[in-house]
Amino acid sequence: MTRLTIKDKGNPLLSSSQNDRHGFTLLFTINTFKHLLAGGFAGAVSRTVVSPLERLKILFQLQHSQHEIKFKGIIPSLIQIGKEEGFKGYFKGNGTNVVRMVPYMAVQFTAYEEFKKRLHVSQDVRKHDSLRRLTAGALAGITSVIATYPLDLIRTRLAAQGEGPLRKYRSIFHAAVLICRQEGGFFGGALYRGIAPSLMGVAPYVGFNFMIYENLKGMVSKYFYGSSPDGYSELSVPVRLTCGAIAGASSQTVTYPLDVIRRRMQMKGANSNFAYSSTLNAFATIIRKEGYIGLYKGMVPNVVKVAPAIAVNFVVYEFAKKIIYRYS
Repeated sequence: MTRLTIKDKGNPLLSSSQNDRHGFTLLFTINTFKHLLAGGFAGAVSRTVVSPLERLKILFQLQHSQHEIKFKGIIPSLIQIGKEEGFKGYFKGNGTNVVRMVPYMAVQFTAYEEFKKRLHVSQDVRKHDSLRRLTAGALAGITSVIATYPLDLIRTRLAAQGEGPLRKYRSIFHAAVLICRQEGGFFGGALYRGIAPSLMGVAPYVGFNFMIYENLKGMVSKYFYGSSPDGYSELSVPVRLTCGAIAGASSQTVTYPLDVIRRRMQMKGANSNFAYSSTLNAFATIIRKEGYIGLYKGMVPNVVKVAPAIAVNFVVYEFAKKIIYRYS
């Protein structure tokens, strides 16, 4: 109601075109805030749900050689973490993860909504718009990574460190200060180590996520609700969760090697025996020393984690957005 009043009446001292621009700016600001709120809430919920598997995935990825392998298998490793670190061990680094994921998913969903408008992507998921959905998703992924990458690097360091004398960082803030002080400073790129493979991986990953999810919803909607004007909104939560899980598993499988490289590069500065001089060197070294399977370390727990995480992400975002729009 407020938006219509402001947009219709406008300011009598402004021209009609200026009033239109003012109304659009206000509408954009309000809608942007709604998308940010819904996206941030979805990110916090989904990441907390899968935190134990996220911790396990990172531990698997950071095992370089046969001599360093400490964790084997999902269930035995989860039991081992529980015995050695207690229940809190499953959520080590989760505070940082949530702090990172709230702005990350908020920016990602909001950017996707904006890029969809810019690229004229149809709101009806039953219409074939795969390429533009893929492009909008890729651009949204790049935007969100650039905005939140330092927190991702700090989360990796916190999750990888041990207890007692092996504990180097006391908190998020302490880790940020120490990394900048010891590894070249903020403007020296200390908090952006590994961002190159991250950007290369996140563009197709997020793009495929959005494209596959919306295309699957469109296919299911067309099959079951072909004559309904808003068929996709009638899809049940289990169906949308399934679409999200398939989208997450598919996109993660394609881009997983870049995620492994990113984690390894993020440990530069924390490990005195760091083995890689660049992203390409990391690829070559891993393949030479660990084989191609080295690029897929932690893949199984990651897919087990990603499938429900993406599913919950999409469904919680859509639910939160619907509630926010209804009561605002």
